[in-house]
Amino acid sequence: MTDRSVSDNSHPLPDTPIWRSDTPDPNDGCVRNLGPAQVRLEAGAEVVPSDRRLLEWIDPRDPRRAEQRMIRDSWRVQRIQSEFVSGFDALEGIAEAVTVFGSARVQERTPEYELAREVGRRLGHEGFAVITGGGPGAMEATNRGAYEAGAESIGLNIELPFEQHTNPWVTLTMNFRYFFVRKTMFVKYAQAFICLPGGFGTLDELFEAVTLVQTEKVLQFPIVLIGKEFWGPLVDWLRNTLEAEGKVSPGDVDLLHLVDTPAEAVEIVVKAARG
Repeated sequence: MTDRSVSDNSHPLPDTPIWRSDTPDPNDGCVRNLGPAQVRLEAGAEVVPSDRRLLEWIDPRDPRRAEQRMIRDSWRVQRIQSEFVSGFDALEGIAEAVTVFGSARVQERTPEYELAREVGRRLGHEGFAVITGGGPGAMEATNRGAYEAGAESIGLNIELPFEQHTNPWVTLTMNFRYFFVRKTMFVKYAQAFICLPGGFGTLDELFEAVTLVQTEKVLQFPIVLIGKEFWGPLVDWLRNTLEAEGKVSPGDVDLLHLVDTPAEAVEIVVKAARG
């Protein structure tokens, strides 16, 4: 029998072994998505998103740091390329799909949650796959509706400083490091955008989509806003300020379809895709 206290190259056991007694919770703040990998970190550990590292300003007058940035950026191109390849491979079989955006802060069992759930369900019943950001709130509700309708329910998550866990109602999920790669997937595999009430992220996607349609980078791509009370003031400002002052062309604001119900939204999508 080997004597543990004198065995070569061994670490003596502590007098009182340390046990982790809590059941791991996949939704706690220590579980993080780092690109395609999921890891559990120590509490309080800071994670710097890849996008922040990519966009970090480095003073070119510091030759050491400038050289380090050049080397890192050269290798980072490979990582970016791999994300595009992984996304294309995972989503290439998607036939007809609609990307839906909305607030991550919507709570379950609220009218906004049920609205998003109905959007997903109606799209699923029409044979569309549903693509969301994969997170909680309106994204979860939309994925849930699609899942309940038996449709493909896709979540494209993103690495953030604060973790956004993938909701459980997806049939296909991916985690991205870079926003611009993720945005490409949102557009490339969709026939339409539907925007539910949301914040800066929703507005970002909305105006990027409008710009792509306005500049004819994508064709026959309806953008539907659900909620006249929420979106109406924004559309009025676009029409009465941007269009009135010639900042956009006449008719550009009409690229946005403003409706109040999921049924109206899905009708527009179906007509554009199959009409």
